[in-house]
Amino acid sequence: MASHQTGVGVKVRDKENIDRALRRFRRAVNRSRKLRIYRQKMSFTKPSEERRLAKERARRNMRKHSRRY
Repeated sequence: MASHQTGVGVKVRDKENIDRALRRFRRAVNRSRKLRIYRQKMSFTKPSEERRLAKERARRNMRKHSRRY
């Protein structure tokens, strides 16, 4: 069963340069994180690898947040 996916799109405004509209589209795609999710699904990562990466990320975040205060 496929999940419902909404597409990302922009409407070209009156007298808008196509390059500017393309830039807005790229920004919208980046903000929606669709491309990142697609790339993650293209390759399989072992559960042990995911846990290791999650621990690394948590360690990095802890270090980053402890420096601020």
